[in-house]
Amino acid sequence: MSLHPSGALRRSTRRVPVLLRSCHPEPTVAVTVFVTALAVAAGRGPSGSAAVGAAVLAGQLSVGWCNDAVDARRDTDCGRGDKPVATGTLPPQVAAAAAGTALALCVPLSLLSGLVAGAVHLTGVAAGWAYNLRWKHTVLSPLPYAVGFGSLPAFVVLGLPSPSRPAWWAVAAGALLGVGAHLVNVLPDIEDDLATGVRGLPQRLGRPVCRWLAPCVMSAAVLVVVAGPPGAVGRPGWALGAAGGIVAVAGTAVPSADRSRWPFRAAVVVAGTAVAQLLLRGSDMAS
Repeated sequence: MSLHPSGALRRSTRRVPVLLRSCHPEPTVAVTVFVTALAVAAGRGPSGSAAVGAAVLAGQLSVGWCNDAVDARRDTDCGRGDKPVATGTLPPQVAAAAAGTALALCVPLSLLSGLVAGAVHLTGVAAGWAYNLRWKHTVLSPLPYAVGFGSLPAFVVLGLPSPSRPAWWAVAAGALLGVGAHLVNVLPDIEDDLATGVRGLPQRLGRPVCRWLAPCVMSAAVLVVVAGPPGAVGRPGWALGAAGGIVAVAGTAVPSADRSRWPFRAAVVVAGTAVAQLLLRGSDMAS
């Protein structure tokens, strides 16, 4: 009997790094880390925070793989060398199977936080799938992002041991960050999107408008996080707010190469400043 792995196992092993590249790793890791940190700050405890992190990771993986599977033909036509499905190194059906598996895992992992919290998180994940399958082609394309990101602080708070409701400002800030992320994520691909029939709101507005609208939306998110919680705003809060606004403008409004990914990375930094402010006021997220 041979002790060498079978050909199928070798192929599966080789596909793991390719699948990881296909899951949109930057936003997947950033969102998972940020929301897990929020869970710790809100008082979910070690096991509750781990459950939140696992559920968010599964949800983000499912949305990322779904995106690449759905857009396989369009990405191939546009010559997207950064997409394994577009380059032929990952079959679209494998990405689709991975998306379905991650979604199936996301259901029980979300429900570990309770029925209501789990349902809220799964609604946010469903919004991500809806964007991939249909809504990215419509003028309402920011809506799934607003629902998906706005659901995350609600998911954290609704899973607390004692009955709690998420504070309005936490949900509003999450929704605004989601809309900002949508605007900057589309920036590098507007021409390709229009050429292949994708006409969401950013594509209709055009690159110049989105370059200024995105930092306005992201700065508004940071302002809501700074000014929304009860009580006086301390120096750390104002400092984080100012830093977020500067990064938003410098990373998006300042001209850069049309296909630069720096506007998206700037949005991640802005989200980080908002999360840092939330960590300072974590107990205030529940009302």
